[in-house]
Amino acid sequence: MKALITGINGQDGSYLAEYLLSIGYEVHGIIRRSSLENAQKLSNLRGIMDRIVLHPCNIEDHLALYKLVNNVKPDECYHLAASSFVSYSFDEEATIISTNFTSTHYLLSCLKELKPDCKFYFAGSSEMFGAAEEAPQDEKHKFNPRSVYGISKVASYYVVKNYRERYGMYACTGLTYNHESPRRDYSFVTRKISVGIAKIYLQQMPKLQLGNIQAVRDWGYAPEYVQAMWRMLHNPQGPKDYVIATGIAHTVQEFLQIAFAVVGLHYTDYIEINPQFFRPSEQIPLIGNASLIQADLEWRAQKPFSEIITEMVQQDIQTLSGQKP
Repeated sequence: MKALITGINGQDGSYLAEYLLSIGYEVHGIIRRSSLENAQKLSNLRGIMDRIVLHPCNIEDHLALYKLVNNVKPDECYHLAASSFVSYSFDEEATIISTNFTSTHYLLSCLKELKPDCKFYFAGSSEMFGAAEEAPQDEKHKFNPRSVYGISKVASYYVVKNYRERYGMYACTGLTYNHESPRRDYSFVTRKISVGIAKIYLQQMPKLQLGNIQAVRDWGYAPEYVQAMWRMLHNPQGPKDYVIATGIAHTVQEFLQIAFAVVGLHYTDYIEINPQFFRPSEQIPLIGNASLIQADLEWRAQKPFSEIITEMVQQDIQTLSGQKP
């Protein structure tokens, strides 16, 4: 089997590549050309670089994608690349829409013409539910995005659905809730906390500035979530969309308590609340109901919340202290 992964050098892409290699796949990945010249951008792939094929390509360039798909002719395509910054100020609308929606449409159109039997997975997001009416949310819950990021994901969801229903393609969307690991991007609060604690522990910084620590999220473990993606493309029932989540709510404050305890410290001594980091909070928390994927595909989140956090903090301490991961 041959798989093509967009965003292969990100958290999910790298874990997915490792998983697919472990079960005998030939793995191809799309990355930005600039990433080939930046070792840090490829750090998540350092253990598998000699076992994958990387293709520099702009996923917003239809002709370049067409040529690439024609060359690779994948059996499965996992579209994970996205502009992931959730901007509520609508200040980067064009870039986010172009990266997230246009690339999805281009990929599907290329596959339809060149490899219509290729199975397609699109990485959706809990941000598609946005200002939810109730919690937890399941596959039937109404979308109500509050950000351009969420809007772009909803638009992509419908183009995936259209290609599935109109052209009979095996195309589906995973409605993934927050999922963490030591490879989480630094722009997310969980990684900001784990790196900040590592720096505090190593005496490289005195305090950590955060926004609303009462914010609630459904946090899972990224290596488990990529296996859910694979299972969705091997569904005996055919292509279906699924919520991928733990169904358990945690606050940022809980995350802090556990994370600081890893190094024997108490979070209240080392954090400062900065109103600049506040973003609009949900009246109804974004918590996922993953009962459908549990029933259909026997997938469920397993790694305990505390173990995810401990792994992240310990890994960042090792990295910042110069030890090999």
